[in-house]
Amino acid sequence: MTNKLIIILGPTAVGKTDYSIETALKYDSPIISCDSRQIYKEMTIGTAVPSAEQLAAVQHYFIHSHTVTELYTAGKYELEALELINRLFAEGHETLVMAGGSGFYVDALVNGLDDFPAADLQLRDELTRRLREEGVENLRMELKALDPESYNTIDIANGQRVIRALEVCLMTGKPFSSFKTAPRKSRNFEIEKIGLTRPREVLYDRINRRVVQMVDDGLVDEVRSLTQYRDLAALQTVGYKEIFDWFDYQDGLVSAEGFGPTTPGDGPVTSLDRAVELIQRNTRRYAKRQLSYWGRDKDIRWMEI
Repeated sequence: MTNKLIIILGPTAVGKTDYSIETALKYDSPIISCDSRQIYKEMTIGTAVPSAEQLAAVQHYFIHSHTVTELYTAGKYELEALELINRLFAEGHETLVMAGGSGFYVDALVNGLDDFPAADLQLRDELTRRLREEGVENLRMELKALDPESYNTIDIANGQRVIRALEVCLMTGKPFSSFKTAPRKSRNFEIEKIGLTRPREVLYDRINRRVVQMVDDGLVDEVRSLTQYRDLAALQTVGYKEIFDWFDYQDGLVSAEGFGPTTPGDGPVTSLDRAVELIQRNTRRYAKRQLSYWGRDKDIRWMEI
């Protein structure tokens, strides 16, 4: 019998965790997470890591498995996830379940990214410094000029994604998007992709309520505990950077007339309520970009839940 990997994907807050647990129990499978933030052990609330009850229901891999202080890439995920998948198949599993919303990680696993250029850490440090000092807008405009396709498809509110795409453009002289059109690598198992959707107004309401719940669960304290890491790539993430901007305003690092780096034109983040509004808005924009990213993938079977 051919081994099968079922990949459950979809926008943030759509309900992938519950659906993947139901599917995993059906096939007696663990869940292989495909989320570029839930892998970090220091980030829990702001990344919507499955609850203790959900983690206890089914064994999960790639949840809190790495640290923010170590550079982690889609290429590393491809290698580590493939090794795990092949081991689990060898142990007797016929069907495995993968779940997550990181499109680039899904593509790495399905199509392969071994030929993707290695990171230039010196250039990345310089771009990270610029992100911190200038905000993301200047970097976005450079990316738009060098690679319009990536500008229109990646999450340009995510400073790390912009840095990585721009880094590759500057390193290689080729568009970042061109590396995603390399010949697909073959896998020795069948792959089925299931995309979950909800009506947009329902999805946006779920996002808004989730952000409020994150704050109630202690998001501010979690972000404060990560202050020493705020310049690392992993922390250039919606839900964290907005709170850091609020901290900067409280500390007097941003004036009432100044602009924080979250998005130029937003103005300073003068209160927690304002930070929550920005997290909700930026998360909704991220969900829209996730759907746009996957919209061209004809292999996805979409299901409204």
